[in-house]
Amino acid sequence: MTTPTDPARGDDAAADATPVPTAWGPATGVGSLPGADPAEALRQVVGELPDFAHLPELPARGPGADLIGRSAALLVDLAFDLTPAGWRLVPRAGIDQRRAEELLARDLDALHDVADRWTGPFKVQAAGPWTLAAGLERTRGDRAVVDAGARRDLAQSLAEGLTAHVAAVAARVPGAAVVVQLDEPSLPAVLQGGLPTVSGFGKLAAIEAAVVEQELADLVSRLPVPVVAHCCAPRAPLGLFRAAGAAALSFDLGLVQDLDALGTAVEAGTRLFPGVVPGTDATLPTAKATASRVQAWWRELGFPGDDLAGAVTLTPSCGLAGATPAYARAAMAHVREAARYLLPG
Repeated sequence: MTTPTDPARGDDAAADATPVPTAWGPATGVGSLPGADPAEALRQVVGELPDFAHLPELPARGPGADLIGRSAALLVDLAFDLTPAGWRLVPRAGIDQRRAEELLARDLDALHDVADRWTGPFKVQAAGPWTLAAGLERTRGDRAVVDAGARRDLAQSLAEGLTAHVAAVAARVPGAAVVVQLDEPSLPAVLQGGLPTVSGFGKLAAIEAAVVEQELADLVSRLPVPVVAHCCAPRAPLGLFRAAGAAALSFDLGLVQDLDALGTAVEAGTRLFPGVVPGTDATLPTAKATASRVQAWWRELGFPGDDLAGAVTLTPSCGLAGATPAYARAAMAHVREAARYLLPG
């Protein structure tokens, strides 16, 4: 897969540019898988999703492999530790931070060992700035999400860390066109005032959508590669994600009812990543039946059928960490096969 350059930027800028995908793959995973062996998980991903792989997350390895701990391991010049109540920002790094960083390093080692010859789009995932701020406590015990200064520091640190992470992946897999997925499962609660306080006896005040959009857009603009915004929770703010600059929207097809937001995204050239099979064990329909469901949804959006394959990437509805290994493999194979039925002709 080749990467286009922009002649208007000049040869030097083009040479320094980070590769971006010239085409999205037809199917990929959301991120997490069951198990604790990063090399084996990566072999499964590369084997089942040969056109758009991703760096798998393995939360079964314990603290530091979970969404918040793994994402905090990317932070630059910020320290964190694990308390009985969860992850907390602290003045100095401790053993829990070192463990999280070591787990991430092992994933990068596996990437070099298993997928160093990969070519094409390749996705890495991390908590988005709002979910990370909702999941990290400040030293005095409240969530970082309530403090605009803490949010700003976190977002800047995360942007710097993700940029370095993208470079580390690209160095190990030179043929990869890396994209970043920002996972924002907490964002609907942030917008609706649904986040519980640390004590659990109250709810945090809602944060205005304009503030959320601006701070997310600032982070997206700092990243050197396209961004996929993912939320498989109800009321995923897809319009906000698109307005913040996300190149693609990832969501559970069964939960999204805002067809206008999706239609606007398609018209703007934003890629859609509909999640079409459950993230935990279930009886799967035939791949053709899943494709027919996606085609019916596309017709409801009002776009020509021949445009479908060029506009969507099929995924499971959410991460697969809670599934059995056999189902996780079957779900990845299922979205790959269903995507083939979407091709025109």
